[in-house]
Amino acid sequence: MKKIAFALLAVLGLAALVWHLNLRDEADLSAPAPVVAATPELLARGAYLARVGNCAACHTTRGGTPYAGGRGIDTPFGTVYSSNLTPDAQTGIGSWSPAEFWRALHNGRSKDGRLLYPAFPYTSYTAVTRADSDALYAYLRSLPATAQAATPHALRWPFSTQPALAVWRALYFQPGVLQPEPQQSAEWNRGAYLVRGLGHCGACHTARNALGASDDQLDLAGGLIPMQNWYAPALTSPHEAGVAGWPRNDVVRLLQTGVAPGATVLGPMAEVVRQSTQHWSPADLAAATTYLQALPQSDAKVPARDLPPTPARVAERGAQLYDKHCVQCHGAQGQGVAGAYPALAGNRAVTMANTANLVQTVLNGGYAPATAGNPRPFGMPPYVLVLNDADIAAVLTHIRSAWGNQAGAVTELDVNRLRAN
Repeated sequence: MKKIAFALLAVLGLAALVWHLNLRDEADLSAPAPVVAATPELLARGAYLARVGNCAACHTTRGGTPYAGGRGIDTPFGTVYSSNLTPDAQTGIGSWSPAEFWRALHNGRSKDGRLLYPAFPYTSYTAVTRADSDALYAYLRSLPATAQAATPHALRWPFSTQPALAVWRALYFQPGVLQPEPQQSAEWNRGAYLVRGLGHCGACHTARNALGASDDQLDLAGGLIPMQNWYAPALTSPHEAGVAGWPRNDVVRLLQTGVAPGATVLGPMAEVVRQSTQHWSPADLAAATTYLQALPQSDAKVPARDLPPTPARVAERGAQLYDKHCVQCHGAQGQGVAGAYPALAGNRAVTMANTANLVQTVLNGGYAPATAGNPRPFGMPPYVLVLNDADIAAVLTHIRSAWGNQAGAVTELDVNRLRAN
């Protein structure tokens, strides 16, 4: 009986702890709601903040009404469907108060108190200020109301349950507005707010554990984007996507146009630039640049590499395939064409340890975003129907070891895993 009693007390204690931790910093909905006057200035600010957060990307289906929700977001635990953010009273946020909207951003709770799944990145949005939340709320409430009922999530048990989500939140979620760091400049603090908060860069650029939580110890140190199989490179490494040593104008240009000397954004980041960062104000682009360039950089020196030799048949096959399919654009020495086709020699996107993006680009093509600053970008066609796994592995192995590049081989298995997905 004593063992049963202790076990029951332990369960009750854990339940109480989880309950307490899930009510941390909870918004007070009983207080009188402040009036949010939808002035033209506030609506313009809210529209801008929605761009910064790239809200439409998840809350709009392809060809659907903007912000009406229904887009499926695949996760390792099933599919989560985005909600309707238009002011429809029954299916959208038409009956929500500013405080309830703020609570969703800040604490990850819906109007009825239900816990939200972190596919909605409230783990980042908790840093958003109440003033910015109110501006977003006012803007969304100004949109045409669209009646579109929520699509039920398709998550596996137990991930589909509120108790499981409560435990996850108790382990991995700490609500709290980002506090300015007084030893840093105002521009740095603004950049931190954008990158870590509404911009939610860590949602992709930070590794996740088996339960889908970001590893704070590896903040912005790179991670494979779940279910998309693109690698968001480390913003803390000069060998991946760190920009500490770049000219400031080049960082701004990359975020604004998708291209910069020696760099082109592809894959999911191309969508971010097209729909979000190209619309950021010059001041916010400068602030984000200041913050990104101040990130501590790991591995300041390129480590010595002791790589096994590439088998002769693979090396020969890779060189032949390069001459047949790649040389016209990227050059005999991997030098590329300035302003059109990126150089492959000395390109850190080529020599990164993680080869997922290289394989994805060859399989499915590489397309920079069309932006105001680069309206007609050059692209690379897909080779998924042209080259088999062995061919892609061979040509990428050649590229990673030619013209002074020193990176490991790509295997057929590496290619097959991404082709199969």
